[in-house]
Amino acid sequence: MTPDFWPACGYTLLERNAQGWHLPTPAYLAAWLARPELALVPESCRAEMRLHEALRQDPLRPVTQADLAEIEDDDARESYGHFIGLREALVQAGTLEGWLLGLWRGGSIRVPPLFIDLVVQAVLRGLLEGGDDEPSAFEARAAEMLFRPQRLSRHEGRLLAGDRETLDLQRETHGFGDLGRLLAQATQPLKAVQLQVLQPDNAADYWAEAARPGGRHAHLLDLTHEIRQELGHGLAFHLTHAHSGLKALSRVLERWARHLLGVQVNITPQPKIEDPQWRWHLGLDAEASRLLDDLYEDRPVDDARMARLVSLFRLEFTDRRDMRADVAGKPVYLGLMGNAEDVLRIKPQNLLLNLPLARAV
Repeated sequence: MTPDFWPACGYTLLERNAQGWHLPTPAYLAAWLARPELALVPESCRAEMRLHEALRQDPLRPVTQADLAEIEDDDARESYGHFIGLREALVQAGTLEGWLLGLWRGGSIRVPPLFIDLVVQAVLRGLLEGGDDEPSAFEARAAEMLFRPQRLSRHEGRLLAGDRETLDLQRETHGFGDLGRLLAQATQPLKAVQLQVLQPDNAADYWAEAARPGGRHAHLLDLTHEIRQELGHGLAFHLTHAHSGLKALSRVLERWARHLLGVQVNITPQPKIEDPQWRWHLGLDAEASRLLDDLYEDRPVDDARMARLVSLFRLEFTDRRDMRADVAGKPVYLGLMGNAEDVLRIKPQNLLLNLPLARAV
């Protein structure tokens, strides 16, 4: 049995409707009040304390602009305003999934990115849950990439992704450089977080960390396509990386599409596109979107930019009737890419908004 994980996302406080989508219960909304953005601090004014306690007792109670105006601290007032807006929108949408789809399809987004990431995390936690298709530690770690930015680094021929916030904190507190230097100095004690690359033999460590309410994101995910083995005499061969995080990410994206769009797709990582009938593509992040557009239009792309490409993927619909008639049966190519600072920020909405679907969902 897969252990409980990501408890801070509030998944266990949600309920499901007949479709399997998640209902924003009062208990789920009340849990937001314990987050650092809304939790009381010694400097909280009386108006904020009254509002906080009232919402804790009744998360759905009406809150007026006058109530918010009484809060003295500007940041606290803004945070409560965002929370009330989120609460009203979730209740109106009826489900977390419905709210996300409506938000992303609406164009202009004014919700703080953190709030969106927390809702995405709760939905992912639910779609990774149980049944005969329980997630591996690799899939759970890959799913984190949909709501937590990653830092990329190459180390001894491997492409590794580490949680950006964790690595930045580690760099600040220990004075190390990039991820490669962190790994090179791993023999030294790391007081805050012991970084390790996720492997089958330490999967239990990932689950233990992910089950803690304040668990740190200390596991690195190997995104290498192939492993090069040197044979000597200038000879080498390449092995498919059996535990590549790219495969786990593919499984997560398949679940994501099935859960929110109701379509079954198969996604396979691949190092390049060799298809003279290439018809449709989409980037899983802003950088990959621009790169694929340039490659499709046969515009020149310099080597430095191509080097930031993490992977390509081939997506195929199980039922071609789910696709638009003009591209039915054709593969969809996906791209994943880091930016100039080696930060990877997946936009999970891209897969939902840009697939060539036969019908609106």
